[in-house]
Amino acid sequence: MSSPNPINQTAQVDVGNTSNTQFALVALTSLFFMWGFITCLNDILIPYLKEAFTLNFTQAMLIQFCFFSAYFIISLPAGKLVGKIGYQKGIVTGLAIACVGCLLFYPVATSGIYALFLMALFVLASGITILQVSANPYVSALGDPKTAPSRLTLTQAFNSLGTTVAPLFGAALFFSADTANQSHDGTAVQLPYLILAASLMVLALIFLVLKLPKITNQETPQVTQGSAWQHKHLVLGAVGIFVYVGAEVAIGSTLINYISSASATQMTEATAAKYIAYYWGGAMVGRFIGAAVMQKVSGGTVLAFNAALAIVFIVVSMLSSGPIAMWTMLAVGLCNSIMFPTIFSLAINNLKEHTSQGSGILCLAIVGGAIIPVFQGIAADTIGLTLSFIIPAVCYVFIVFYGVKGHKTDA
Repeated sequence: MSSPNPINQTAQVDVGNTSNTQFALVALTSLFFMWGFITCLNDILIPYLKEAFTLNFTQAMLIQFCFFSAYFIISLPAGKLVGKIGYQKGIVTGLAIACVGCLLFYPVATSGIYALFLMALFVLASGITILQVSANPYVSALGDPKTAPSRLTLTQAFNSLGTTVAPLFGAALFFSADTANQSHDGTAVQLPYLILAASLMVLALIFLVLKLPKITNQETPQVTQGSAWQHKHLVLGAVGIFVYVGAEVAIGSTLINYISSASATQMTEATAAKYIAYYWGGAMVGRFIGAAVMQKVSGGTVLAFNAALAIVFIVVSMLSSGPIAMWTMLAVGLCNSIMFPTIFSLAINNLKEHTSQGSGILCLAIVGGAIIPVFQGIAADTIGLTLSFIIPAVCYVFIVFYGVKGHKTDA
């Protein structure tokens, strides 16, 4: 999932270099795939490290806490950094830091200290955050401003492709037959993250030497009156982003344990890990379906419908067992598909001169991916994993409200 750009400025392509625009867009698309891949790999890492370090669910969810807290901590400093060094250098910097984070997994796995895994994840996520802050506005600037949403939708589809492929990659390496026969000490993460480090390093070198179109920044005049915080639909939209990202991440983080549990299918973790691709793949397919539907139906209506359907799927799953419990929970991914872009667009509607500030607020709200999973982990440890899904169900209740009423502007 990609995030909005928190930089308070507009960007334009130097028309003298527009011949490279199409190639630049192709190159940037690879970045969207990569950070989607890395983010989703956490869903495989959680059950693996949970078993390796004999963690409870709360402790295991600290993986998502450390990863997504980087969005909250690093986004604004990253915006200032990219504003100074430029978008292309920002991309190279983000890739380099992410590469360092991946490389840290090798010595960390050897140390066998869980806290060091969390540190490596934060470094990796910091690089991804800088990458997103750089790449999102770059894609927007590469072409006609009127078609910017179309370009971002296309690149985000490849972001979803990364989240769909990652579970298959992680399942094959984290839970392979070879690693299963070894001591489950966390060292199986070394090879996957070394491969990722090499990929990020190659991308960094490519973007270092590429002659991409130059992007000129034009500072937006400072707002002297009022604030985005005065717009109720923006504030409620930030809450919507918070609970949506939190619910999506919390469900994805617990799916392997849920599917492999006795109440679901009694699969091995290795087999269950492969089914996560359906959860994230549903989100990818749903984006195309939702884009077509919203040509005819209002965004608020589609958002409320999807959130209500997600609640139904969760409740049915909690009351069922076996394949029904598994497939209904996986189907929530399809419902998630349109939520982020729809909430975001509804929240910044009619903000006028406060739009940039509103975008930054919504970007910070992604920290829900750090907070909500921890609450579900606490619930899983106290009332059981199945009942803990009441946490994301409550999140979707708020999204229903936002789709029906909360998104309406005062004007």
